[in-house]
Amino acid sequence: MKQSHSLTRRRVLLRGACAGAGLAFGGAPFVSRRALGATTISFVSFGGSYGDFVKEQWIKPFTAETGIAVQYVSGPDLAKVKAQVDNKNVEWDVFDAVGASAYAGIKDNLWEPIDSGVLDPGRFVQRVAETLVPTFIYAGGVAHDPARTKAPANDFVQLWNVNTFPGARGLRSRASETLELALLADGVSPPQLYPLDIDRGFKALDAIKPHVKKWFDQTAQGVTLIQTGEVDYTYTYANRVKAAKDSGVSIDFSFGQCISAMNYYTIPRGCPRKQAATRFLEFITRPEQQAVMANKLYVIPVTKGAETGLSDEARRWIPEMSSISKNVFVSDDYWREHFVAVDKRFKEWILT
Repeated sequence: MKQSHSLTRRRVLLRGACAGAGLAFGGAPFVSRRALGATTISFVSFGGSYGDFVKEQWIKPFTAETGIAVQYVSGPDLAKVKAQVDNKNVEWDVFDAVGASAYAGIKDNLWEPIDSGVLDPGRFVQRVAETLVPTFIYAGGVAHDPARTKAPANDFVQLWNVNTFPGARGLRSRASETLELALLADGVSPPQLYPLDIDRGFKALDAIKPHVKKWFDQTAQGVTLIQTGEVDYTYTYANRVKAAKDSGVSIDFSFGQCISAMNYYTIPRGCPRKQAATRFLEFITRPEQQAVMANKLYVIPVTKGAETGLSDEARRWIPEMSSISKNVFVSDDYWREHFVAVDKRFKEWILT
């Protein structure tokens, strides 16, 4: 199903409010604790403050309600889940996927269809593929330590300008978002970003590569690299920076330019615990759980009715996506067709 990428903060929040007016969401169809109580599912995700939230705010109450235990594993890897599916030895029951890898997984037939009898797709503010469960929208941008950098880079062009804004950089070792970042830094306007000019993007990456001290895979490292002083600037996420600031870390995030994207949870094809996995997905996408997530993680909820529970502080940490002259929303449609090949080229490029 083709996905629209013209989402804005206002459209997400207001559309959800209108669509959710007068609706009540009950739990999943009854399945006895005796039938599911001995079940343990495995959930692979990204760790850090996000992982702490999932364990405390979603996994614990879900297990208390259903009796289904959830084993938390760090480090989602598309190649690993593909190997599990291909070898018919699926170990991960729920896979945490950014849009690029989620849609690349659709192309490779890696995901199970979501049982609409357990999880009604009509609860979401935007319809997506039948194998994906949207979980939140996040925003990436430039972070720095205000104690060390008094006049920081605030957008991607400035991030690439090492003469005016000197210092070591930290960037993600993943093609999606990083190629968008490079092209925006090279002067491509957001409305003209897709389809990505891959060769131009790699040329822009060539220019910044000598100044990148760390290409990081684990999302939590985006904050850690600033906290430890290993780099002066990093591409990371608003919600991660907010959590770090609240814990006393000297770090700031610029909303001067952001790359936003939809995050999804999926169930790998051949999962032997699909029913229990679907129950978990139903639980975490209830409006009340989505509101808790937004207020604690400062991301945009995706379930109708959740927006009514957002705090003023959470709303302040949502980027204004209607500013199309600066901000972009990642195109999952584009990455569905190109992620595997481009990410392979990107990882090989890092090693050269």
